[in-house]
Amino acid sequence: MSKNASKLPRTAILNVVGLTLRHIGPETPFIRDFLHREENRLLNIRPTLPAVTSSIQATYLTGKLPGDHGIVANMWYDREYAEHRCWKQSNHLVKGRKLWEHIREEYDSTYTCAKVFWWNNMYSTADYQITPRPIYCADGKKVFDVQTWPMDLRHRIKRKLGKFPFPAFWGPAAGIDSSKWIAESAKWFEDKFSPNLNLVYLPHLDYNLQRVGPDSPDLVEDLYAIDKVVKDLVTHLEKRGVRVLLISEYGITRVDRPIHLNRVFRKEGWISWRDELKREVIDLGNCKAFAIPDHQLAHIYINDPSITEEVIATVRSIDGVTDVFRPSDKPELGLDHERSGDLVAVSDQSSWFTYYYWEKDKRAPDYARCVDIHRKPGYDPVELFIDPKIKLPKLKVAGKLTKKALGFRMLMDLIPLDAGLVKGSHGCIPEDDNDFPVLIGDFPDLERGEKITALEVYDHLLEYCTRAE
Repeated sequence: MSKNASKLPRTAILNVVGLTLRHIGPETPFIRDFLHREENRLLNIRPTLPAVTSSIQATYLTGKLPGDHGIVANMWYDREYAEHRCWKQSNHLVKGRKLWEHIREEYDSTYTCAKVFWWNNMYSTADYQITPRPIYCADGKKVFDVQTWPMDLRHRIKRKLGKFPFPAFWGPAAGIDSSKWIAESAKWFEDKFSPNLNLVYLPHLDYNLQRVGPDSPDLVEDLYAIDKVVKDLVTHLEKRGVRVLLISEYGITRVDRPIHLNRVFRKEGWISWRDELKREVIDLGNCKAFAIPDHQLAHIYINDPSITEEVIATVRSIDGVTDVFRPSDKPELGLDHERSGDLVAVSDQSSWFTYYYWEKDKRAPDYARCVDIHRKPGYDPVELFIDPKIKLPKLKVAGKLTKKALGFRMLMDLIPLDAGLVKGSHGCIPEDDNDFPVLIGDFPDLERGEKITALEVYDHLLEYCTRAE
């Protein structure tokens, strides 16, 4: 059933999200042994700003900085629409020649690629694609699903593996089941099509690294769980002659200080909002200044240029903010792009930025208490928690699901509004190399533990994928 005619070696790049040298040890016996293979090297990757999913993945796959490939964060403000854009999937957003395109053009036109849950997945030139995509019905119902290319693969893979466990991919129930399913789908693509390049996203560590922090003893089970998934997948791929690399996008550091930029801006009179059914919904187009935060970096957009210096001074005075970059700084920062904010703020590694802008929780928008990654004007890791104030939360969830099954409208308002619950974050450049992301594989010309930049990863991947066996 293979459509692969290329003579180039076949490679799988497993993106073990959040993996750092700090976490490779007794709790990850397979990954530890993989690292200690005679031919393998661990390379510490100094991330670019922002060290977040979409931006780093785009840099790895294009060899360009965010200012060139355009993915300045997982979310940004669309100035023409006067609306925020969060977690958009189109690969058209990513400018630059992708790794597999480079190989096709300069090495082998028959080279094939499967893109398994890496972000900006849709409408790419990868031969095989699978990505999460819920179905939003006209009556407000949301059906968890995936999208594939070719389209007919969606039904075939679900017949084989069952439905994708979407609640385990993000939200209070996020856990190992989603990474297990993704790994099984990667094995399915390998068995059916034998792609030259198999890009596989394994997000499991991301969840509890943010919930409990990178130094919590509660992380032990998560490390064992992802190690088992990696072992099973690597064993399957290597038996079929596939060479495997392990990589991660960022390291997560412990945090204890949420920074509410938009609440600070509100006190200065810069935030505008609409009253919608006694809830406050931020009106970005009418704000004088506002932030679209993404973990430890925030793009700040200024609709009233006369307050620019005041905004800079205000943000710089906030505890936990380390840098505020002006437009003139953005080229050197690698964020000189129209999607970037007029200013860019970065926190220290013990802090992170929330999107919160309301003063009273009872006036928070309805989506604030839901898992709703597209409507929130910024990243919200509090979606990983169920409100601890809810008594018998499983019973409440069951009641809401029953109401939904009976055809009634309901609001899955289970998410707390306490940013202090979050214990891990990323986005800034960590102080300790042990918190850097890693690249593990056969790189004979490099020293073990050598430091490379995220921008250099592309060239190493290209050399590896095209190196004769």
